[in-house]
This record gives sequence, structure tokens and C-alpha cells, in this order.
Amino acid sequence: QVQLVESGGGLVQAGGSLRLSCAASGRTFSSNVMGWFRQAPGKEREFVAYIAWSAGRTYYADSVKGRFTISRDNAKKTVYLQMNTLKPEDTAVYYCAAGVLFTTTGGGYDYWGQGTQVTVSS
Repeated sequence: QVQLVESGGGLVQAGGSLRLSCAASGRTFSSNVMGWFRQAPGKEREFVAYIAWSAGRTYYADSVKGRFTISRDNAKKTVYLQMNTLKPEDTAVYYCAAGVLFTTTGGGYDYWGQGTQVTVSS
């Protein structure tokens, strides 16, 4: 089992920044990739970004490319999502997930955190 705990969400004005953290514990060696997803009210969950634990390979959704940066600290078993130039449409609950496959599909991840709310005011 892998336990994931997100933190860092909050309320920010449009154009502002937030950094989300996802601390992993348990059998983290069983996962190759960490992903961030988000779900806005009334909308389906959508992929945001992923990063490989080992080589640090990253991939981003087009909607966040150039504004968000995913990174990891292997020693701390923590993954970060630096979010800059935030827009109201970025408002959502953000979830981190752990899995084996390098995929943008939520079903490809085995473990999920409880989520952290990000609200961007206009």
C-alpha cells in the first residue's frame, strides 16, 4: 500500500501562485510515476501532470504547460506542483496519484490522495 497526503491548496487571486505538495509513504518502491489530477465542480477529473520517480521524466496537460511545474524530492518521497499565473479555470480539487504506468488516464494509477482545494478568484 502507498499512502498519499496532499497539502498546499488555498485561495489565490488570478495571476498568483501556489505550490502543492504530495507526501508519499508505505510501499513507494512499487510505483514508478506520480501524477497530479484535478476535478472541478460538475466536471470530470482531468490529468494535469506526471513525473517519474527515477529519471524525472515529466509530462503536462496542454492547459497547464508553461504555467505549472512538477518536481520531486526522492529523499523526502514528496512530489510538488508549482502553479504560476493561475486562472479562475484552474479552480478544482487537486489530487496526487501513484502508479506504475506512464499514463494520463486516471484509471492507470493505483493509489490516490484525499485531495486539496485550489480556488482562484477573478
